[in-house]
Amino acid sequence: MKRVLKQIFLAAVIGVIMMACQENGDYEDVITDGAYQTAAQIRLTNVIIHDIFSPPVASRIYAYPSIAAYEVAVLADPKYKSLMGQLNGFEKAEFEFEEDVYLPLASLAAYYKVATAMIFSEDMMTSHRDKAYEEIRKKGVPKKVFQKSVAFGEQVADHVIAYSKKDNYHESRSFEKYTVRNDPNTWQPTPPAYGEGIEPHWNKIRPFVLDSAAQYKSVPPTEFSTDPNSEFFKEAEEVFKVVKDLTEEQSDIAYFWDCNPYKVNVKGHVMFAEKKITPGGHWMGIAAISSKTAGHDWKGAAETLAMTGVALFDGFIACWDEKYRSILIRPETYINKYIDEDWLPVLQTPPFPEYTSGHSVISNAAAETLTELLGEPFHFVDSTEVAYGLPIREFNSFREAADEAAISRLYGGIHYMPAIVHGASKGKEVGHHLLGRISTRTENLAEN
Repeated sequence: MKRVLKQIFLAAVIGVIMMACQENGDYEDVITDGAYQTAAQIRLTNVIIHDIFSPPVASRIYAYPSIAAYEVAVLADPKYKSLMGQLNGFEKAEFEFEEDVYLPLASLAAYYKVATAMIFSEDMMTSHRDKAYEEIRKKGVPKKVFQKSVAFGEQVADHVIAYSKKDNYHESRSFEKYTVRNDPNTWQPTPPAYGEGIEPHWNKIRPFVLDSAAQYKSVPPTEFSTDPNSEFFKEAEEVFKVVKDLTEEQSDIAYFWDCNPYKVNVKGHVMFAEKKITPGGHWMGIAAISSKTAGHDWKGAAETLAMTGVALFDGFIACWDEKYRSILIRPETYINKYIDEDWLPVLQTPPFPEYTSGHSVISNAAAETLTELLGEPFHFVDSTEVAYGLPIREFNSFREAADEAAISRLYGGIHYMPAIVHGASKGKEVGHHLLGRISTRTENLAEN
């Protein structure tokens, strides 16, 4: 009995000693990589799906929290450069912190606070945050250090939130809705939901790096015509034939990149919605996967996610500027009226104008940014869609993935080829402009 009591006593002493060691500063390896931020991002994706944010709005929700997390990472390593003073309207601020502030935790705290400020279902985000915080505390971060770190991260978050409030988003919530025109060449709502045009004023949102939404204005779409010998008719006929003769591989590609946040299904007299990830959410997932594949620490992960978020945000602004300038009719509407009234696209037609292809623009903007950060070739396994019932796909470069995302819109029957080709060009221009305009390193990326 005495021996058992002695063993219990020794175990208790060892436990107290271990806790004391942790409380005295042995906690630096609690957060080393981007796993906690990635988990927070996955949670944010789930909230975006739950709250049904449109693709442009979702890109905004991803960008600002990622910027906040990155701004804390900048303070941990002199090789990183702040985005303050580089992004449009992002004023510089000095942040002072005490030695016992644990910056990896502060970065996470900044992410959570900004993310929570951008959504409707705040409890979904704060409950996830609280579980992460509890786990981090149990791993040995002292209470005093924990409290100071979270407070400092939220201080940085407040600066980013104040910045976000000046991008014209909140003002745009009261702008007038899009009025459907009677012109035969213009976009019309499509079945089964016949949804109204999404975000017709998104070009009025302040971009991060673009001089204006129309900086990379696309060439006009092909002139509308119903003449079977016209170029426009042939473009529509191409969509019709591709969908009619779709291969299994092409079908797989179409569904993999569908990224429709609100697909409406109709069975008999019952209508129900299927909610999924947005195109921007897919690419933020790719950024997280690739950062892990590259073996990034928490700072490198924050950089990758922030830069990808900026690229996606500006890509949507540039794309939507063209969509509501040309207001072009979708293939489904044109084909049903002039070629085959019973034809259906593989994917559900999104509720906004056709030209240019959003996925083509934002995928290429993200791909150029990620290529600069991680190089080419860069093999990665894209498991982003597994949670939504789709298999993985593998790519040898981000540009290869972007090409597939772009052509998926033809396979899905929701875009003519010019929207894909010119959308991809616009996306590349946005990406190149971003990389020429801002820098996250004090030295050239190629030298690292």
